[in-house]
Amino acid sequence: MANTKSAMKRIRQSENRRIRNRTVRSKVRTAVKTARTAVTEAGGDARTAVLEAIRALDKAVTKGVIHPNTAGRKKSALARRLVAHK
Repeated sequence: MANTKSAMKRIRQSENRRIRNRTVRSKVRTAVKTARTAVTEAGGDARTAVLEAIRALDKAVTKGVIHPNTAGRKKSALARRLVAHK
């Protein structure tokens, strides 16, 4: 348990950030999963699903939820899958 006032404040801050980041991370995971399924099914909406996932990843990077390199890696993988299954 925290002993100082600053440590207790830090705990409160990180808990608030965790709750705030959880929604963003969840949206990213959902968008990426939807895009992957759309690409493997090779439907007409695969391109739009990939673009939505890329948008969600970029927003998460802007908010500082995920690292830029992680987003770049995921975007690249989605783009490769989209091109391969055309």
